[in-house]
Amino acid sequence: MEIFGIGLHILVAIFFAVHVVRNGQPLYWLLILFMFPLLGSVVYLFAIVLPGSRLPQGARKVASKAVQVLDPHRELREAREAYDYTPTAQNQMRLASAQLEAGDAPAAAATYEACLQGAFASDLEIRLGAARAYLECERGAEALTHLEFIRRSDLHFRPEIVSLLTARALAQSGRQAEAKGEFDDALTRHGSFEARAEYAIWALQQGPSEQVLAERLCQDIDSAMQRWTSHTRSMYAPLLARLDKVRR
Repeated sequence: MEIFGIGLHILVAIFFAVHVVRNGQPLYWLLILFMFPLLGSVVYLFAIVLPGSRLPQGARKVASKAVQVLDPHRELREAREAYDYTPTAQNQMRLASAQLEAGDAPAAAATYEACLQGAFASDLEIRLGAARAYLECERGAEALTHLEFIRRSDLHFRPEIVSLLTARALAQSGRQAEAKGEFDDALTRHGSFEARAEYAIWALQQGPSEQVLAERLCQDIDSAMQRWTSHTRSMYAPLLARLDKVRR
C-alpha cells in the first residue's frame, strides 16, 4: 500500500509536469514536482492550474488565497521578472503595487515616483499608489502632495479612499485638527466601516483628548462586527489588525 501511495504521488507529479511543458510554464516547476511529488503537486495546483481555470469566482479567490500562503512572494517575483524582461510603464506599475503588497513600502514609493517621471505624471492611480506607499513609510507630507494633486485634478476620483488617506497623511504631518475634520467628513459622507475604523484608530492614538470619541466609535464597530460572517472578517483583516494593535 505504501508503494502504491508513492507511485500515485509520482503519477500526479507527471501529470502536472506535462501541464508545465504544454503550457510553457517555467521549468523550475519540474524540479519542484519531482523533488517533492506530493507537496509540489499541491503547490502547482493552487499556484498555476486553479487561478487559470474556469472555476467560479469564489473558488478562484480561495485558490488565490492558497497561493499567497504557499508562495507569498510569487507576485513580487513575477512582477520584478516581467519588468526586468520588458521595462514598460505597465510592468513598472505592477512592480510598485507588488512591492507595496509585500510590505516593502520604501521600494514601492521609489518605484511609483519613477512611474511618474514621464507620460504618466498625471495618472491618478499611480498618484494614489504613491500616497499609500508614503503613508506606510510614515512620510505623510509627501503622501499629501500626491493626494492634493488628485483632488485638484478630479474631485470625484475614489473620494472615500482619498479622503481617508488624506486624513491619515494630515495626522502624520502633525495637523491633527485638520485630520479630525477630514475623518468627520469621510464618516458623514460615506458612513462605511472602513471610515469608522480609520477614525477610531486616529482617535485612540490621540489618547485622553479623544477618549470619548474613540469609545463611541469602537462601540459602533463592535456592534457591527457581531453580524459579520467569516468572509467579511477576512476582507477587513489588515484594517482590524491595525485597530486591535492600537486598542491594546
